[in-house]
Amino acid sequence: MGKTFKRPEALSENHTHYCPGCTHGVIHRLIAEVIDELGIRGRMVGIAPVGCAVLAYNYFTFDFQEAAHGRAPAMATGIKRVRPDLMVFTYQGDGDLASIGMGEIIHAANRGEKFTTIFVNNTVYGMTGGQMAPTTMPGQRTTTSPFGRNVEDCGMPIRMAELLSSLATPAYITRQTVIKPKYIVKTKKAIKQAFAYQMERKCFSFVEVVSTCPTNWGMTPVEAVKWTEETLLSYYKLGEYKKPE
Repeated sequence: MGKTFKRPEALSENHTHYCPGCTHGVIHRLIAEVIDELGIRGRMVGIAPVGCAVLAYNYFTFDFQEAAHGRAPAMATGIKRVRPDLMVFTYQGDGDLASIGMGEIIHAANRGEKFTTIFVNNTVYGMTGGQMAPTTMPGQRTTTSPFGRNVEDCGMPIRMAELLSSLATPAYITRQTVIKPKYIVKTKKAIKQAFAYQMERKCFSFVEVVSTCPTNWGMTPVEAVKWTEETLLSYYKLGEYKKPE
């Protein structure tokens, strides 16, 4: 009897270190499935961030590099310019990309660098202790905003998909989520489209994925999914924000 569901070749057999209810594992699998389907594993290079996915290279079976905090777009730019035949993607969280790496991602997108960014937005610094991130919601409690984010002091959460889509440079920019199967299907299509544009050397591509962080949110996995759908998705609206055509 043949298998109808199996581990993608681009995904390793290592056990995950992610917390229960975290969706990094789902996103990893989608990336691996797309890479297998496109037949590009042999020329794929990933850039790991500083954050929860710092060990991402343990979960894939292709080349990975480790960048300094926030500098993944700079490393991806160098690799892609020297070896344009390679497929390159950065995998970054909201602290890595939208805080210390804000300048890097904006200028890479504005230059139209031909790599892909997978941006995992869970509205909090996950690995380093649950501090407030640039994407933390108004009133959301974190270890550095124990009474909730005060927008008068800290401003409103930054919406990266909208920010990057305002640049004049052609790009593919979308925001999706993986909290339920109906969303997972759309996220996989978005990742596949982003890689397809890169294969055509057409444009910079950016896939934001709204994720959960039950541990740092102080919620159960079920509660985290409910809060994401009811609260986060009303502010971080899903959809395609920019296409190169």
